[in-house]
Amino acid sequence: MTDRYLGSGTIPDTSDGLTGPVPAHLPQRLAITLWDFSWYTRAGSAEPYEDLDAAVADAASLGYNAIRICAAPLLLFGGLGLDALAEDLEIEGLGAAPDGGFYGQRTRWYDAPGGYRIDLRERLLRLFDATRRHGLVVVLASWEYQQSPAFAASPGWFDAIDAVPLGERYRVLAGAWDRMIEFLSRHGHRERIALVELHNEVDFSILPALADGGAAQVEWLSAQHPDLLVTASYGKPPHLAMHRVPDGLGAAQFHVYSYGVLDALQKRIDIRSEGSADFPNPELRALLRTDAPGVAEYGRAAEWKYRATVVTDQMIYGYDWVDADAWDTWLLEEYGTYREVMRREIESRVIAIAEWARAQGVPALVGEGWVGYTPLRGTFEEGPVGRALAEHGIDTALARGVWGVVLCSNAAPHHPMWALRAWQRAQNARILAAD
Repeated sequence: MTDRYLGSGTIPDTSDGLTGPVPAHLPQRLAITLWDFSWYTRAGSAEPYEDLDAAVADAASLGYNAIRICAAPLLLFGGLGLDALAEDLEIEGLGAAPDGGFYGQRTRWYDAPGGYRIDLRERLLRLFDATRRHGLVVVLASWEYQQSPAFAASPGWFDAIDAVPLGERYRVLAGAWDRMIEFLSRHGHRERIALVELHNEVDFSILPALADGGAAQVEWLSAQHPDLLVTASYGKPPHLAMHRVPDGLGAAQFHVYSYGVLDALQKRIDIRSEGSADFPNPELRALLRTDAPGVAEYGRAAEWKYRATVVTDQMIYGYDWVDADAWDTWLLEEYGTYREVMRREIESRVIAIAEWARAQGVPALVGEGWVGYTPLRGTFEEGPVGRALAEHGIDTALARGVWGVVLCSNAAPHHPMWALRAWQRAQNARILAAD
């Protein structure tokens, strides 16, 4: 036998160690729970985030050491004349529905009944105080050009940020973050900041492409705060052409969703569109609850709320009234056809993100994943199938040197998955013990 390179070259290919260095004051691995905007939109009486200290303590007890949030920088520090609103923000959710409930009542993330007021700047400090007491760090992001303002009772927040010209939005975001970072630093919380994201999922938000000014603002903000990691996140990074991601990001905080069988169902029932003439189509009607009202009878939330969010009226109606058991049954019966494709897609996307990060010399994170958007009471992702896919994603991330990872986008206090406490502890222990 003779050794033959067969095109492999002589430079060893390694994925040992983290993809890039992290600041010395931060944990060497992050087990992330995704609290998004829910930490202030689900904060009413008896809701998951009413007591912030208790919520943070609970996350710590499950082994999490990082929380990813919408910190609402434009509302709090955008210089847009919103200070009075920020100090007395009325949370409404999507508003009252004619059945006596509220729009989004059986929809993940949108199941916010509202009915209370908060001082969001004071609440942000209380969250950071709680993370300091319980030993967690915070990934700061903004969902404001994607959905956060839709939960307010007044359109004032959305109208103010929507009035910012499209080409100026990244600059205004960067300025708001600069002021927020200084505010948190003055209150002794700078070392709690794990990462600053200019905005969540820039590719699925009311923003220009990141290359059209966003990357330059990431670099500007990084220059103002060279001790912090600054980036922007993608909902669906160009996995097959990662060279299209602009340089200058301080971290690869990209999301990994493999819709697979879920996408097949969503297309079949036409649930993510808007303005479909035959909605709900026969396939969706076959999955609806027996007590589902008609679309016209159920009505719609206030028109401005749909402009303030990427979720459509068809999604709200469909998720509010689909029979979750029938939904799960369809997914489980069809999953076998998609299983290997979904596993390979998760693996290949994680690897693409990690290798891009390694080439850039920056840490990688998976701040959201793994299957996708399901009804609130659906159990596909919480069940054995979804957990196996999540574990496959976590395994791949750890093997490729990814710094931070969510167990699942649904593993948070405002989702039923939070009840899977032993599973969360076990997965978080694996993440934090990784070399």
